[in-house]
Amino acid sequence: MPATANTDQLDLASLLGSRICHDLISPIGAIGNGLELLMIESAAQGPEMALIGESVGHANARIRFFRVAFGAASAEQRVGAAEVRSILSDMTSGGRLSIAWHSGADVSRVQVKVAFLVLMCLESALAYGGQISVQVENGGWQVEARAAKLRLDASLWDMLTNPAARPDITPATVHFPLAAQEIARHQMALTAEYGTDWIKLSF
Repeated sequence: MPATANTDQLDLASLLGSRICHDLISPIGAIGNGLELLMIESAAQGPEMALIGESVGHANARIRFFRVAFGAASAEQRVGAAEVRSILSDMTSGGRLSIAWHSGADVSRVQVKVAFLVLMCLESALAYGGQISVQVENGGWQVEARAAKLRLDASLWDMLTNPAARPDITPATVHFPLAAQEIARHQMALTAEYGTDWIKLSF
């Protein structure tokens, strides 16, 4: 976007997300590389070092995920399926949540951004763990989540299907209005179905 663009036309939240992730991803990666060298050259390879390594790896995966979910995106940019799977696999490694990404083709970064924000909404609902499946076919998205126990806040989920909904938002739930904003911005329509142990989303 040109530097002379009016501030009102800029998506400042996405630009801020891109800036923060850009500034953090390199030092976190450097810490991970340094830790690997220490483990190779040092006899200190106990549970403490393993815990630090796991934490650094998880932080790096989260930053990569946030860079897509909260960062700036254009329709011309593409994200490869292998990159998406790598991000999701690293982010959920060792956790109670699993995410299967079934698209074999590159996808618009704009669409992946929306999908990642929706995944964050599902992550909130699957706070106790579960499985999420993402299917991309002919430009349409089908996302299904299953868990033994769901934690659903109907007022938050209403935002994704009803632009007029105005629930209270906290830092822990900011991804809901961001997802709703992106869905509206790109003229998508999301439908949601719920059961006692499942959620199905289409957009």
